[in-house]
Amino acid sequence: MASEFTEDVARGILAEACAAAGLDAGRAELLRLGSNAVFRLTSAPVIVRIAQDPNAAEEMKRGAAVARWLEAENYPATRLVPGLAQPAVVGGRVVTYWESAQDRVEYVRLDELGDLLRRLHWLDEPESLGLSYYDPFSRVAAGLAALTGVSEDEREFLEQRAARLQKDLARVDFVLPFGAIHGDANVGNAIRHRDGHAILIDLDSFALGHREWDLVLTSLYYERFGWHTKAEYESFVYHYGFELRNWPGYEVLADIRELMMTLWLGTRTSGDPKLAEEFRRRLDALRTDGSRRDWRPF
Repeated sequence: MASEFTEDVARGILAEACAAAGLDAGRAELLRLGSNAVFRLTSAPVIVRIAQDPNAAEEMKRGAAVARWLEAENYPATRLVPGLAQPAVVGGRVVTYWESAQDRVEYVRLDELGDLLRRLHWLDEPESLGLSYYDPFSRVAAGLAALTGVSEDEREFLEQRAARLQKDLARVDFVLPFGAIHGDANVGNAIRHRDGHAILIDLDSFALGHREWDLVLTSLYYERFGWHTKAEYESFVYHYGFELRNWPGYEVLADIRELMMTLWLGTRTSGDPKLAEEFRRRLDALRTDGSRRDWRPF
């Protein structure tokens, strides 16, 4: 069994992974500790990502293949460090090495995100990528299985909501083409390169699916959470060329993404009062159909 994925554990793997790749892990900055531990090296313009799931090799392999495909297409996305065998397995965890696009994180504007997604959705993915079909309910099922600290009544509510939404999704008529999607497209996964242009990052969730899935988070963030302004959202719609909220299936996709976000948070509340408080806030809103305007991004 793999050890608990703490910062200390991740830094130990980082040191070993960097030594194997001829890199210096000294004074590396931890950018994120979630599904992946993400470190920015200070000794070289390199980002090292360490997957929390010891069984993530296939997912990481697919992400690396997607990165190579996008580079061959001259598509603006995060790039692998050349000359290294990727992904690597170090200390029982899966590691990938990426070029550091920026010394500090700067997210792009929503009009730029719209341009990135429109351009992505024009690409024809090669079959050799081996992309799986986008299945939100496999993630919902995994989230429910890993959820702790909820009552039987709360768990029953979440399971019944998931079952209803799965039936609702089966009746949705998609209108945008089917093809490669990012799978977790939102402004948090689009940053500005140091040379000024916008790039897409976090390629692990790439899949085959309807393009509506790549638009729903931005619509949801604006319409329900208020995380984007009206002007920002309208610029996204104009640059992509489709207003998802006018499509009859929007509410179903938005409800599914809300449930996924809530379950993801619920599996990470151990020892973190802020995450536990936010999970409770979201769960209560789902159960009472309350306002989502006080949901906080994580």
